[in-house]
Amino acid sequence: MSDVLSKLPIISRPRDEAAGHGAAAAFRRTMDALYWSGAVISCIALVLISAIIPWAVYTRYILNSAASWPEPLAVLLTVAVTFIGAANCYRQRIHMNMTVGTNLLSPRMRVGAAFISELLMAAMALFMMIWGMKLVLATWGNSVDEFPALSVGITYLPIPISGAMMFLFVVERLTIGPPPQDGSDSHVAFE
Repeated sequence: MSDVLSKLPIISRPRDEAAGHGAAAAFRRTMDALYWSGAVISCIALVLISAIIPWAVYTRYILNSAASWPEPLAVLLTVAVTFIGAANCYRQRIHMNMTVGTNLLSPRMRVGAAFISELLMAAMALFMMIWGMKLVLATWGNSVDEFPALSVGITYLPIPISGAMMFLFVVERLTIGPPPQDGSDSHVAFE
């Protein structure tokens, strides 16, 4: 799919030329920083989930007195991992996608389909930003039962944040091209 995107007129210049200097390079560095911030947040949340669940099992089955907070906290952290991780997976094109239909298209039609796909992704990202933020604001005054000091709105923040990340990653793809996959990012496979 990234090969198809490189044929779009908007992003037809080589990646190194487009992102080598000036505003394009600054934008690429910003997107890299956003990507790595999301990766760190997702990893920390995943580590916390991995620590919380055994504690829940320990208190329930060893102490015979189940703690009430581990399960809801693990669910809240899972929301963060899911949404922030999804934005990062979108940027690197390591998310699940179906290419059977587009592989049957002519090369020219594939380029058009890729462009339409990016526009639809931008629309979905805007939807997540706008309606996710409305959800955050609507629930801000409510508190989570197990954590009375925690606003329900905070628990929904990963939705608009992920939408904003995805929207910026779409802009990145359509303006300066997809991020390099030259092996400099060790967890991304070569295509």
